[in-house]
Amino acid sequence: MLIQPRIRGFICTTAHPVGCYQAVLQQVDYVKRQQAFSGPKNVLIIGASTGYGLASRIAATFGAQAKTIGVFFEKAAEDGRTASPGWYNSAAFEKLAHESGHYAKSINGDAFSQEIKQRTAELIRRDLKQIDLIVYSLASPRRTHPLTGQVYSSVLKPIGQAFKGKTVDAFRGEVKEVVLEPASENDVANTVAVMGGEDWEMWIDFLMKENLLAEGATTIAYSYIGPELTHAIYKNGTIGKAKEHLLATANTLDKKLQTLQGQALISVNKGLVTQASAAIPVVPLYISLLYKLMKAKGTHEGCIEQAYRLFHDHLYSPQGTIKDAQGQLRLDDREMQADIQQKIAELWPQITSENVGQLTDLQGYRDDFYKLFGFNIPGIDYTQEVNPDVKIEA
Repeated sequence: MLIQPRIRGFICTTAHPVGCYQAVLQQVDYVKRQQAFSGPKNVLIIGASTGYGLASRIAATFGAQAKTIGVFFEKAAEDGRTASPGWYNSAAFEKLAHESGHYAKSINGDAFSQEIKQRTAELIRRDLKQIDLIVYSLASPRRTHPLTGQVYSSVLKPIGQAFKGKTVDAFRGEVKEVVLEPASENDVANTVAVMGGEDWEMWIDFLMKENLLAEGATTIAYSYIGPELTHAIYKNGTIGKAKEHLLATANTLDKKLQTLQGQALISVNKGLVTQASAAIPVVPLYISLLYKLMKAKGTHEGCIEQAYRLFHDHLYSPQGTIKDAQGQLRLDDREMQADIQQKIAELWPQITSENVGQLTDLQGYRDDFYKLFGFNIPGIDYTQEVNPDVKIEA
């Protein structure tokens, strides 16, 4: 099958198995080149197939020799359609992990459901006995509540008043104005139900009840704050309310885990090109500008660099974790440096369709977007036919 990218809006409907394998291999090779660290032994990653979740799995496995169980909801290839990129990523990861002698198993299904929680518990009990790190990195637009059956859908909206701002069509290079109407109370409640901390707490409560958490167990969830430029639709919008709930949940879980001498943390990560961030107005233009400035300064990081730094410098550092006033780890520290943000504020009003290619790293944004789906990877001949049917090793 000849596989080419098919872009529809802010998603790509195809994925390339060889490209995804190569992208995962690059992340594995990055961690192998870094200093090994004494870290977690048995890790559960909820949302393990793309982005920060996948990078966390790679960092734990190849940086600390950890055994990992990954939970995700991905589609295999069928009826002439490619698999989802997360499927190919997970197949690549498990192949590379197994070749290096590491334990790695995956569960594919709805992580919000009680069935998947139960299947995960059975696998932990059978193979690992207990878990000492739980990474919660789900990025789903909707959630079916496991107790009520109610379906919640998240929205990207400001709160209180309409938002008017600048964004970019990354593929056409068009800078344009976007207007978003304010969220209703129901919109806010739905977004919190999907992206807040309720499911994270359900996972930890369930694992504690099943006696599957080791003494000193840590759980961590990922968040984002971003600059004032994006606050109207992010920090102060519906997503921001969900992130506030996530932080409150971390504080609740931290108290619960004290019985095990454990902890619950939030890591505020850097803005990057992900399938989730591509859907948020303003963010693609902001990230394109951020990339330009951070690459010039030599401080740019992708998911794998962030995940490795989180594990090596914070979670498992002899010096311990450094938290902000709200108790969060700040892996966005280099993004939020004053000189970077000041330059962004200066350049932002100047950006137009005519100069966006010069003032920002729009091409870098595009490349990273395509790489999410296994495209634009150097060294791969995309004119060659490939077999889309790739198995995830048992």
